[in-house]
Amino acid sequence: MKRVVCPGSFDPITFGHLDIIERASSLFDEVVIAVLVNHTKQTLFTVSERIEMIQEVTSKYSNVKVDSWSGLLVDYCKANEIGAIIKGLRAVTDFDYELQMSQINFQLQNIETLFMSTAPSHSFISSSLVKEVASYDGDVSSYLPAPTLIRLKARLAETKKK
Repeated sequence: MKRVVCPGSFDPITFGHLDIIERASSLFDEVVIAVLVNHTKQTLFTVSERIEMIQEVTSKYSNVKVDSWSGLLVDYCKANEIGAIIKGLRAVTDFDYELQMSQINFQLQNIETLFMSTAPSHSFISSSLVKEVASYDGDVSSYLPAPTLIRLKARLAETKKK
């Protein structure tokens, strides 16, 4: 069985993420979306909430599984018998960073990293940018699945009340 992990924060999941997940699901027997647990990173949604959102919008893919991890991704891969990591690239700046990560991951645990360029229509989308635009009441509906958009608006409304 050919398995791949698609790691990230997914805070929140965007159409750019879904583009990579959908395309990976047609190439691999199983795609594991691994949600990053990073206690030093400020996120809008908890890990559990991010997992729920991802499960909700990927439920149509029978070969997509959602999990979380803390620590080195290569250790997660080895523990779960996953031989490759798939990363979406939006621009050259993504490549510079991801290339270094892929080389370290290969050296540490012999885990391959595959790069997939994001569809041009999603190449500028990032969760951080979407959250910023939405925090100023900008329209981000073309960047997020409807269920995720609803949760994002609700969470931002909660934070504005505080």
